[in-house]
Amino acid sequence: MDIPNTPNPLLTTDQAADILKVKPSTLVNWRCTKRVALPFVRVGRAVRYRQSEIQAFIERGGAV
Repeated sequence: MDIPNTPNPLLTTDQAADILKVKPSTLVNWRCTKRVALPFVRVGRAVRYRQSEIQAFIERGGAV
């Protein structure tokens, strides 16, 4: 997985799913249903996840 070398890179859905060990469709489901509080940003039409938010999500145990 290629992650840009920046302090807090924006990750694609595929990259975030790979880190979280879930399917990309799971992240889509979480976004659409707001069932899981995993922050994301929109860049135009693209959805991105901040690496720091993914790490915080993991550290809090993937809390819903």
